[in-house]
Amino acid sequence: MKNVTVVGAQWGDEGKGKIVDWLSYRADIVVRFQGGHNAGHTLVIDGTEYKLSLLPSGVVRPGKVSVIGNGVVVDPWHLLKEIEVVRAKGVEVSPENLVIAENCPLILPIHGALDRARESARGVTKIGTTGRGIGPAYEDKIARRAIRVCDLAEPGVLRAKLEGLLHYYNILLAELDADTFNSDALFHDIMAVAPQILPYVGVVWKRLEDAHKDGKLILFEGAQGAMLDIDHGTYPYVTSSNTIAANAATGAGIGAKLAGRVLGICKAYTTRVGAGPFPTEDTGEIGEKLGARGKEFGTNTGRKRRCGWLDAVLVRQAVKTGGIDGIALTKLDILDGFEELKICRAYKLGDQVIDYLPAGQEAQSMVEPIYDVCDGWEGSTQGVRSWADLPAAALKYIRRVEELIEAPVILLSTSPERDDTILMKDPFGD
Repeated sequence: MKNVTVVGAQWGDEGKGKIVDWLSYRADIVVRFQGGHNAGHTLVIDGTEYKLSLLPSGVVRPGKVSVIGNGVVVDPWHLLKEIEVVRAKGVEVSPENLVIAENCPLILPIHGALDRARESARGVTKIGTTGRGIGPAYEDKIARRAIRVCDLAEPGVLRAKLEGLLHYYNILLAELDADTFNSDALFHDIMAVAPQILPYVGVVWKRLEDAHKDGKLILFEGAQGAMLDIDHGTYPYVTSSNTIAANAATGAGIGAKLAGRVLGICKAYTTRVGAGPFPTEDTGEIGEKLGARGKEFGTNTGRKRRCGWLDAVLVRQAVKTGGIDGIALTKLDILDGFEELKICRAYKLGDQVIDYLPAGQEAQSMVEPIYDVCDGWEGSTQGVRSWADLPAAALKYIRRVEELIEAPVILLSTSPERDDTILMKDPFGD
């Protein structure tokens, strides 16, 4: 048995939450290793919907330990609110089953303020951030001025770091005609929340090492998707962290070998939130139909997602850069009833045919999809739990996807419900 790392293979919103929840019955520990509360994972269990942002998706399963790794940026106010919301739905959350890495950077109100002020100043060139301060918090981490979870236990250190941080931020906010912050007031707000956060804090890297020695299975949960990776995504229309599986080790504090197998999550079509290139986007009837049937609105922001046919070029690129061993294909049921389906197999760029997405912004905006056309199927695949019960045309579509992305589909999701899942190969197994 091996650990498993779950990552998105598109622009996020692929259904990672459901898949992590489904796989977590096998795992002892579920670890989030990057991102912040810009990630939205929706779980539907016995008709009850859970919307998670910071909490690992395994938190809804009794007896599992959920871990927020050091690669995550944590808004303490949002985290406490999220805990309160899931508790109201009967989910137990306590220091017994939730651990926060002591070296996680904190997201403070100043980060969100700067994030929103910058986006407003960009006008038509907006990147499309959620405005929740994730980018500025990661900037502070790299610039070595971040306030971290461990600082909540050291008020003197916190006060000194906060003074320096506000000197930097208030200058930027003033230049952007945004409200500045008072050091005393912000210090008071942070210290007020500290006693509620500190009981959850632990030495995560050591806890994971001890769990590994004890033979525990660990499931690592990524946020966003490969095409939003700060290095390998559609830069600059990306998130502020590395979303590919290689970051599981760094973001959790483990050796690279312990990240185990990599499972990529991929929708049977493609969606994207916010600005940036989208070669297979359909702004007409097809896109509207996919969006309506797939309920394509952001979990956190409510923003309408852009929709289009499956882009196998991007998924294949995610497979290669992310070391993906197998794919979980989600939302197959949304394609029910289409007369024909398209899969992008390559791009045309000028007079060239290419099999990858170039890094240049102008080149990315110019690529045109080259499609394979597949037959659709009649009837419904919604809720199907057996490979043998799928229509022949659906099976043919899946096989063509496997050929084009150069990775096997080992798990199939046919609805948001936990048990509407078909497993062809156990990612934990030998």
